[in-house]
Amino acid sequence: MLKSGIDQEALVSMFASASAKQTDQIKSAVTRATLGALQGRELTLKNIREVLKTVSQAVGAGAAKNPVAGIDVELLLNSAVAGMDQALMKAVEANQRALQQFVDRGSDLKEKHLKKALGDLEKFEDMLFEAVRKAAGGAGAKLATPWDHVLERMQAGGTLSGAKASSTVEQMAAQLQSAMRDSRAAGLRAAQTLAESYTALVSGVLIGMSDALRQGTGVRQDRKK
Repeated sequence: MLKSGIDQEALVSMFASASAKQTDQIKSAVTRATLGALQGRELTLKNIREVLKTVSQAVGAGAAKNPVAGIDVELLLNSAVAGMDQALMKAVEANQRALQQFVDRGSDLKEKHLKKALGDLEKFEDMLFEAVRKAAGGAGAKLATPWDHVLERMQAGGTLSGAKASSTVEQMAAQLQSAMRDSRAAGLRAAQTLAESYTALVSGVLIGMSDALRQGTGVRQDRKK
């Protein structure tokens, strides 16, 4: 089944047959699945939330079916969450590159689209927490505790995407605050046009980013039509 551009059946199958030795492969496959789905749509909070929810549900469903005796389910789930976190890092980077375009055009924080973009970045980590929390809440007895442990560890230490988002917000806010607006009418019109389609711009940046992950093999991605 495809949802949010993700081959859920492939993810379920992978986790149902995974061994504890495959944590690196699991992380990479989840990163590719998550990133591929994000690249197939505008990078709005709603779409990111949906992708994270879909991935975490597929991961949980597969892990619950894993028959390997003594399998460390928590380790598998932790690898999956690390993969989602890595994909979110790319989404943060795409936002950073898009925001830099506004800075280069003399935009500043008076523009509401840019304020919203910076505010949205600060919500990325919370959305990952939310996805794991919901996965834990809907899991059976076998997975509830492992999911809870993964969430507790994440909340205690933070995420890579959250740290990246925070530093990006601080850096870009400082640049936007001090940027001088270009007074030329053409420049202003160009900046406004970009602002009105910010999420589409970020999506285009994400798609265009050179990513070695694309060269690997893993869970098949189908971009949402």
